[in-house]
Amino acid sequence: MDDSGDFTGPARAHAAILLLSVLVVATCGLIYELLAGTLASYLLGDSVTQFSTVIGSYLFAMGVGSFLSRYVRRDEIGVFIRVEIMIAAIGGWSAAGLFLAFPLSADFRVLLYAIVLVIGALVGLEIPLLIRILRSRFAFRDLVSNVLTYDYVGALIASLAFPLLLVPQLGMIRTGLVFGLANVAVAVALLFVLRGTRRVGVDMSAALMVAISLIAGLFMAERIQRFSEIAYYGEGVIHARSTPYQRIVLTRRGEDLRLYLNGNLQFSSRDEYRYHEALVWPVLGRVANPARVLILGGGDGLAAREVLRDGRVRSIHLVDLDPEMTRMFRETPQLAALNRGSLLNPRLSVENADAFRWVRAARGTYDAILIDFPDPTEYSLGKLYTVSFYAQVARLLAPDGVMVVQSTSPLVAPRSFWTVAQTLEAAGLQTRGYHTYVPSFGEWGFTLAARTPPTGPAHLPAGLRYLNAVSEPLMFDFPPDMARRPTPVNRLDNQALVRSFAEEWSHYEG
Repeated sequence: MDDSGDFTGPARAHAAILLLSVLVVATCGLIYELLAGTLASYLLGDSVTQFSTVIGSYLFAMGVGSFLSRYVRRDEIGVFIRVEIMIAAIGGWSAAGLFLAFPLSADFRVLLYAIVLVIGALVGLEIPLLIRILRSRFAFRDLVSNVLTYDYVGALIASLAFPLLLVPQLGMIRTGLVFGLANVAVAVALLFVLRGTRRVGVDMSAALMVAISLIAGLFMAERIQRFSEIAYYGEGVIHARSTPYQRIVLTRRGEDLRLYLNGNLQFSSRDEYRYHEALVWPVLGRVANPARVLILGGGDGLAAREVLRDGRVRSIHLVDLDPEMTRMFRETPQLAALNRGSLLNPRLSVENADAFRWVRAARGTYDAILIDFPDPTEYSLGKLYTVSFYAQVARLLAPDGVMVVQSTSPLVAPRSFWTVAQTLEAAGLQTRGYHTYVPSFGEWGFTLAARTPPTGPAHLPAGLRYLNAVSEPLMFDFPPDMARRPTPVNRLDNQALVRSFAEEWSHYEG
């Protein structure tokens, strides 16, 4: 092989290995991009913004890398091999490093985008170098066709495997490490082929050292994830699972169990009864005969637990996106004890589906509807707070039925809270907001909605731990700092709620 990178050995075998390298590096490059975008979405929220900025930065860095490739004038194959080793080390450890850095770093975004830019620049070097290495093996037309074909096929493999196989089965840390090993494998394969034509000892040693570190990382991946989550939550992590939809983490401190979805607290077992009594009984207490109840969200079964206390309820249909959530709260003894086995009750049926799609196809009506989704931290959740969604839900509400929506904190995010009411009213419903204090969350808000104003006292059962005939009416009183104010309607094409929610909570958390 001469200094330009042209092969003088068995050219066909070399070319085949290099074309296979195109497939591998294209797959790995997109995986690292998807890892950065997904991880940023999990940790920072607002998936549209995170993916947009990560992808834009990554593509820009790839352009920079392609530009810099012109300055590689000698030993192109050697430079390519070293680039593969560097990508393996940085890209392979990127997810693990970012998870570890998040609870410890005050400038996480700086680190995130620094890693994205470095990996992007290195990936941008790969294809130009490969084209120049292969130029003596193919006519230009065939060269470009072959390289682009393998590049696009690799992109397809990555885009399908990442959400359907890699994240659910391996998790993000192991996914990064596995594809780091794929980059190392490319480097090692080329070094093995070239061993008779050049000195490969230093590069081979570097490649093997990186490979050993990545393999060690695979064995330590669970510990790394747990360490980062313990540092972030400040509590013992007793269960953690990445699903195609979210990161589920369950923690324990003494007798207190806490559920987090994508880092956001969903409940604390010490005071969740306050939240769920406030969610359920102002609705059921204002419906004369709540025989059929629909719960959208609430895969933990805690809202269902409260509904099942009402003997008038004949059937509950619960729709929750993530089957892992409902499985966990149905089969794990300590969680099933918390919801009193509600997900196994014969009066309840569970359907794992996207609520936005489900309500469009659903038929029939329900006497009470409980909407208990996570806060609108990103656009995929914000669509569940839009006028389009509420109009479809209203279609399922019986003429004298009542529904409720958890509506975030009217103290921390008053504009966001009242946007929910404004949007429900735009869907043709009458609303009435209320709030209560939940120690784990602070002041928290809900919105009743019905075709006629949902007024009058609620008929509450005996034995509730929090609500009674005196405390329930007080929830509907709003002091000036939480009083209603002008807000826009949240629509699919503006997602005003996601933006206001992020802005208001950033002031509070900052």
